[in-house]
Parts: sequence; C-alpha cells; structure tokens
Amino acid sequence: MDREAFLTALGQNPLRQSVLRHPFFDHVANEPLNRTQVAVFLGQYWYPISYFPEFLARAVAVLPTTELKTQISKILYQELGEGEIERAHENLYRDTMVDAGFAEADVIAAPMTEATRRLMDGYRRSSARFQSALGFVYGTEIIDMRIVSGLGAAVTAASGKEQLPWVDIHVEQEPEHVRKARHAVRLDFSADDMAEIVANAEEMWRLWDGFFTGLLQTWTAQRAA
Repeated sequence: MDREAFLTALGQNPLRQSVLRHPFFDHVANEPLNRTQVAVFLGQYWYPISYFPEFLARAVAVLPTTELKTQISKILYQELGEGEIERAHENLYRDTMVDAGFAEADVIAAPMTEATRRLMDGYRRSSARFQSALGFVYGTEIIDMRIVSGLGAAVTAASGKEQLPWVDIHVEQEPEHVRKARHAVRLDFSADDMAEIVANAEEMWRLWDGFFTGLLQTWTAQRAA
C-alpha cells in the first residue's frame, strides 16, 4: 500500500473514529460536571500519562533502525520536560490539577479500574515488538489532542480555571509528536509489518474506547448512588 494511503486509512479507521466520537466527550461538552466526576477522570488518566515515558523508552529500545529511534526519542524527550523536570508532562499534570483545586491523592493515587488496567496491560505488551510499539505510538498520538481537550474542558467546567499549563504544553508540542510518529510509520515496512502496525493501533483504540466507556459507567453509578 502507498504510504500516504496507509496513513489516510489509519486516520479514517472506524475504531479511531469511535474513540474520537465517544459519547464520553459529548457528555463532557453538554452535561454539568462536578468535581467528584472530574476527579474520577483525572485519577484514571494518571496511569497512562505517568507510564507513557517508560512505554516510549521501551519502544525506542526495540525499534530496529536509528531513524526510527530518533523520531520516537524526540517525543520521549518532550514528554520528560526537555531536561526541565517541572516541564515533564506527568509533573505538569499533577501540578495543574492540584492548582485547579483537586486533591493530589485523587489525581495520582486513585485505585485503578479494570478498564484502566486493561489499557495499561496493552501498553506494556506492545513494547515487546517494534510493530506493536509503533502501532501504539502512532495510534496514541492521533487521538491525544481529543483526550487532552476533553480533559481540559472537564477541569474548566468543574473548577472554573481556564489557564491549564498541562493542556497548554500539549497544544505547543502535540503537532510535532504527530509529525514524528507519522514520519516513523511512513518508513519502508513490509506488508506484514504494516498489517501488524494497523492491528495494534486498532487494539489500542479498542482499549481507549473501553476506558471511556468505563468512565461513563462510573459517572452513571455515582449519580444513582
């Protein structure tokens, strides 16, 4: 398959579109949210955001060429703050949410739900092979801003705080993350490798779909309690 056609097919994949159009985001946009609900989102999202640098490092270790390693290592460098610990994304996330009035324990120490556990297991498994690692990297980067914007909207709705440094750094850096991931999957792979990259991106999107379905179910249970 032509490389541009390959990327277009990934972008239009129904499973990716299912995540982007998940009812969770409509709920965030159109329903009133309280701090308890948003804290659930924050506490579960902490797990993938805090693990992402380790996932990227493991991915870099299994990538077969220097060109691939260079592309993905730039994403890792930015995730870890470009040498400035306070700009590391997981630290910015914690500090941004605490500054917005959420308890630190709710942000970084909430019990992991089963849907979150499945998502994290997927990320851990994927770094065993370069094809699965690339599928998870690219699949993540082309849904990431949807997740970030949804989380930012939820935090603003519940707290009234509009300046959110963790969101701001994604607006600044995410376009380059997408370019680097896009460059990586445009390289010369065999048909079997490309099929494996797609299959793993699809697995990741299913796991994220389950993650957001789980959050909606938790919110529904909270309202019923």
